[in-house]
Amino acid sequence: MKQIISSLDVGTSTIKLIVGEIYKDKLNVLACSEIKSKGIKNGLIVNPEGVYQKLEEVFKRCEEILEIKITDVVLCVPAYYADFELVEGYTTIDREGGEINGNDIVRALQASIYNKVPPNKELISIMPVEYKINEEVVKDPKGLVGTRLSIKSVISTAPKKNVYTIFSILDSMNVKISDISFNSLADYHEFKTDDMDEKEGALINIGDEKTEVSIINKGTLVATQVLEMGGKDIDKEIMYAYNIDRKTARKLKETFALAHTDNASTTELEEVIDKSGAKIKINQYEITEIIYNKLKSIFEISKKQINLLTKKENSYIIITGGTTEIKDVSKVIDESFGKIGILASVEEIGVRNNKYSSALGIIKYYYRKLSFRKKKASTVTEEEQQIIFNNKKKNKDNTLLGKVFSYFFDN
Repeated sequence: MKQIISSLDVGTSTIKLIVGEIYKDKLNVLACSEIKSKGIKNGLIVNPEGVYQKLEEVFKRCEEILEIKITDVVLCVPAYYADFELVEGYTTIDREGGEINGNDIVRALQASIYNKVPPNKELISIMPVEYKINEEVVKDPKGLVGTRLSIKSVISTAPKKNVYTIFSILDSMNVKISDISFNSLADYHEFKTDDMDEKEGALINIGDEKTEVSIINKGTLVATQVLEMGGKDIDKEIMYAYNIDRKTARKLKETFALAHTDNASTTELEEVIDKSGAKIKINQYEITEIIYNKLKSIFEISKKQINLLTKKENSYIIITGGTTEIKDVSKVIDESFGKIGILASVEEIGVRNNKYSSALGIIKYYYRKLSFRKKKASTVTEEEQQIIFNNKKKNKDNTLLGKVFSYFFDN
């Protein structure tokens, strides 16, 4: 059975659904669907009916590409009012031979969270940070022998009201949730290196209406804070300066302006219509100055938040999110964070944009978590995979999608 996983990221600006296959530890995207959100404010659902409608559309688009019904996803949820706690638990190994397996790890994890999650909270993730067999610390207990397995973990929780609405909507669509994660942990798994797993760092995701600032300690998410600022604030500055609507402001930001003035032209102009109906000319250097100043402000506030969340020195700061796609943003990152600032870069073919980092990263997170337990990670059944495989054979000579499937599936 192939390891094909569907992920869902319900954001304030857009809803993204990605279906990908993990092959030789690499993620290949089979289908991606994105649609403008409705009924979501600051990452939280305020109009369930509007979200239901948009989810139906985004699922339909992917299902038409793959010609299967998507009934199982891994889900990204916002980190509003998230809590993190270090917990401990253990299980005894009393069977003959005493060899520890994945089920023993699960039992120890279950023991560690017993009575630890408040009634008004939902468990989002549990991240092991230390294993002990008897009294000896080990990196990976599977296959080793002992009579007692102990685990220290960091559990993360969020208010039930933040996540139950999306749970309810997906349930009404007959879509199962195989796993959930905060966006920031998913982002980390999209960009992490083995070296980062041994260090402490931070991650900043600048979205449309919010910026998530998170602390990662040796691969474990230990703190996060959501700031009410993002790409929309840059748009508002441009709108105010030139008396234009947001659609025009966003287009200028994404296609004409730069993030830093170093390469901005003082003579290049773009003509647009303002709110009064008059034609005006926008100077690239001047609009770039507006964007630069607002980005610097967002980065400075994010740096202060990092210092509030941790007193330890960071080895790296990853910056991602759709807003980081503005040209020359790396120059602003260098000025703001120095050598430890890293502009993230999504490399998967077909989705090379940092706005997809969470939806891609949660697929890798889910795969790695199950691989550690030596289990297959797939949200698509064998029968559904066979349908995809058969459609690939039928279409591979005539369509680009067929050629892509040929690459993924042919022996």
